[in-house]
Amino acid sequence: MSSSAQFLSASEAASRLGLSAKALRLYEQRGLIAPIRTAAGWRAYGPHEMSRAAEIVALRALGFSLAQVARLLKGDSQGLEPALAAHQAVLEGQLRQLVGMIEKVGRLRDDLSRGEAPTAGELSRLMVPDAGLSVAFDLPWPWGGERFALGHVRQLNYIVGPLGCGKTRLARRLAETLPNAAFLGLDRLADGGAAALARVDADPVLKSRVDQTLAWLVEDGAVVSDALIALLAGLESEGPAILVVDMIEQGLNQASQEALIAHLRRRGPDGRPIFLLTRSCAILDLAAVGADEAIILCPANHSPPTHVAPYPGAPGYEAVATCLASPEVRARTDGVIAWRPQVA
Repeated sequence: MSSSAQFLSASEAASRLGLSAKALRLYEQRGLIAPIRTAAGWRAYGPHEMSRAAEIVALRALGFSLAQVARLLKGDSQGLEPALAAHQAVLEGQLRQLVGMIEKVGRLRDDLSRGEAPTAGELSRLMVPDAGLSVAFDLPWPWGGERFALGHVRQLNYIVGPLGCGKTRLARRLAETLPNAAFLGLDRLADGGAAALARVDADPVLKSRVDQTLAWLVEDGAVVSDALIALLAGLESEGPAILVVDMIEQGLNQASQEALIAHLRRRGPDGRPIFLLTRSCAILDLAAVGADEAIILCPANHSPPTHVAPYPGAPGYEAVATCLASPEVRARTDGVIAWRPQVA
């Protein structure tokens, strides 16, 4: 066997590591890994590079930011304790979910011992957490009043669709219908986010939470901006049990968007559910959608919103993919809206 057989291409390495080629490139950009270059200039990953990449993947799974990973790889344990504490909280939340599922299985076994066989529906719900929320309502204009039902609200719920599809109206109706929900609109950016910034400065508890999250995001590559702080003022505010955020990427560059979505995913099962309106592929990376995330597509033809599975070939997948664009393209369409006549 030739020595070249020990080296993998970027796509092969990403597949073996269980991550996207995009994530592998990010690790390279942050100086965490240095792939070998072939004579033709292609990236190649040998045993050493794969071992280092596997370490990075494992550390990221523990909830460490990229900056913390860089320090740990150099033997610096700064920031280790709070990161481990956050990971412990996530694991404890998962444990509570697992205990709830075990209890459901036990109840079904008890029923079975009494001759009461579980239905297919009961069996299919075994993996759904007991605390799952659901909602149903009649769709507003531009739809025709069709019934929309969301059987299980996930931790992260993406609302996607082209301009003029009605996704903002859907989001507002969700915020009105779901219990103790709040809508975080684009007015957060009015006057440069002055009102949100003033609210943060006036509330020491909120400011502490925003500063803590902002420091974490900056370590992951985010750029401090008024838009980011205004967004965090809403995300970190206490009170609402559910948040619905309009165009979460507005005003944020790519690095900030990637750091933000990584942070939201690290919250674990105890984090409050969030609905994210987005058209950014940095926020909704279809290759990275997790088990407790859902995609809702609002079609261009005003058919009722549908749930879309995050894998190629699934109904609606291509429509979702065509709605998403890079942060650079999204920035060029800032302020573009779709106008439709109001109904009488």
